[in-house]
Amino acid sequence: MNNKPKVGLFVTCLVDLYRPNVGFAAIALLEKSGCEVVVPETQTCCGQPAFNNGDRASTIKIAKQTIEAFSGFDYIVAPSGSCAGMLKHHYPELLMDQTQWSDRASEFATRVFELTCFLVDIMSIDLSQTRFDSSVTYHDSCSGLRELNIKAQPRQLLGNIDGVSLNEMEDTEVCCGFGGTFCVKFPEISERMVSDKVALVEQSGADVLTGGDLGCLLNISGRLNRMASPIRVYHVAEILAGMIDEPAIGEPTSTNTQP
Repeated sequence: MNNKPKVGLFVTCLVDLYRPNVGFAAIALLEKSGCEVVVPETQTCCGQPAFNNGDRASTIKIAKQTIEAFSGFDYIVAPSGSCAGMLKHHYPELLMDQTQWSDRASEFATRVFELTCFLVDIMSIDLSQTRFDSSVTYHDSCSGLRELNIKAQPRQLLGNIDGVSLNEMEDTEVCCGFGGTFCVKFPEISERMVSDKVALVEQSGADVLTGGDLGCLLNISGRLNRMASPIRVYHVAEILAGMIDEPAIGEPTSTNTQP
C-alpha cells in the first residue's frame, strides 16, 4: 500500500519557459522527502498577471481551471512564493461569491504550499548528502515573505547543507523591482530598485545569490550580468537538490559561437 503523500507540482510559467531545471529540482526534493509527485498537464498560468492588471473575468476562469487540474492531490506545491500566494490567498477571494466554487477554492487553498515551506513545515527532508561549497546570500521575495511568511524555512534548509556559508545582505526584505508587470510599467523605477539590490548583494561578499522566486532571480541576475559581476545566481531548489551543473541563471547556456 502506498502511503506517500500525493503532491501536484505547480510548475509556474517562468520555470517552464526559462528555467526547467528548477522544476526538476523541485521534483527531486519532493521525492526525496517521501512524496509521490505528479505534474498535471492541464495546468497553466496561476492568473496573477491578469489579476494584477484588473482582468478579473479572465483570472476567475484561470482559477477554476487550476482548481480542477489539481483536484485529487493531498498537496499542491509551487517553487514560487508569488504563485503560491496567488493560489492560496487570492483564489478564495476571487470565488467567494460563487456558490459552487467558494468552498472548493477555500479547501484548495488549505493544500497549497510554497516549496521550502512544504519541505520544512510539512515534510522532514534529509539533506545530509548534499554539499555546496559556496558563500550564499538569500533574497526574500515580496510575495513569499509578506503573503506566506516564508523567511526561516529556506535558511533552515540551506543551513543543513555541508559547505554553505550564509552571508546575509542588508535590507534583504526590500523589493528587487521585478514585481511582475511593475518592471514593465515602471522600468526606470524598477532599474533603480534592482541596482540598489545588486549593490547589497555585492556588499554581502557572497559568491552566490539565491531565492525562492524565479522572477526576482531573473531580474537581479540580469543586472548582475550587465555589470559583469562574478556572482552566480541559482534558485534555492537547485542548490538544495544539488542540481547546479547547468550555467547559473542569466548565464549563456553554451559557449559555442558557431552558427
